[in-house]
Amino acid sequence: MKILVMYYSRTGRTKALAEAVASGVEDVEGMSSILREAEAVTENDFRESDGVIAGSPVYFGTMAAEVKSVFDRLIGTRKEMAGKVGAAFVSGNHHTGGKETTLLSILQVMVIYGMLTVGDPIESGGHYGIATAGDPSDDALREARLHGRRVAEIARTFRRGRDSVNREAKEVRE
Repeated sequence: MKILVMYYSRTGRTKALAEAVASGVEDVEGMSSILREAEAVTENDFRESDGVIAGSPVYFGTMAAEVKSVFDRLIGTRKEMAGKVGAAFVSGNHHTGGKETTLLSILQVMVIYGMLTVGDPIESGGHYGIATAGDPSDDALREARLHGRRVAEIARTFRRGRDSVNREAKEVRE
C-alpha cells in the first residue's frame, strides 16, 4: 500500500517537512511512500496511492499554484480518489501569516475530490495539519513524521476494510 507525499518547495522548508512525513509513512508496516515534487506527480501516482499528503508553502493564505495545478491537471482521477485518505502540511515565514487557511485550501480540494481528510495527531496539536514558521524545528519534524504515520495507519485500515467488504460481496455473488 502506498501514500503519495507531494510538495512544492522553493526554499527547502516544505521539502524538509515532506521528507519527515514520508519517513512517518514508512514507519507503518505494509506501507510505502511515494515522495514527489508537485511538478513530477503523475496520474499513476494518484491512482496507485491509497492516500495523498500534500505540502505547500504559504502563498497569500493559500496553496502554491504548483500544488493546485496537480489537482487541476488530475481532475479526471476524481472518482478513483473518492474514499482515499488526504492530508496536508505547510510552511510559512511568519508565526501567523495564513498557515491555517493554506492547510484548509488543500483540504478543501481533497474534500471536493471525495477524499477523507485527516488532521494532525492530537499529540502534535490536533488541528488541520502540520504547519511551521521558518526553518522546521526538531519538534516540527517529529510532528510531521507523526502526521505521516497517522495518515498511513488510517489509509491501511480503510484499505483493509474496503478489501474485506469487496471479498464478502464477491462471496455473496458467487
